[in-house]
Amino acid sequence: MSRQFVIRKQAERDIQSIFRWYERQEPGLGEEFLTSLGDRLETIRDFPESFPVIYSNVRRAVVTRFPYLVFYVVRPSRVSVLAVLHQSRNPAKWPGR
Repeated sequence: MSRQFVIRKQAERDIQSIFRWYERQEPGLGEEFLTSLGDRLETIRDFPESFPVIYSNVRRAVVTRFPYLVFYVVRPSRVSVLAVLHQSRNPAKWPGR
């Protein structure tokens, strides 16, 4: 049985914000970020238990080439992406995620 893969709305907003920031820095860089993020999300979807648990049941995966982390949880029927945050941000300060 395959698990449902869900990107929560707040994580989608994170991704959109990061994309816009990179595109303002250099046109096309946002697309490169999305490609790297997409590769990491595919790995999470295919092998969700391969990344470390960092708190309670929350796991963390590093986005290749960019200083961002994907935070997600694995449940029996679903993998949920909670946030995509810069490595320098303190995840303890997440506003109610």
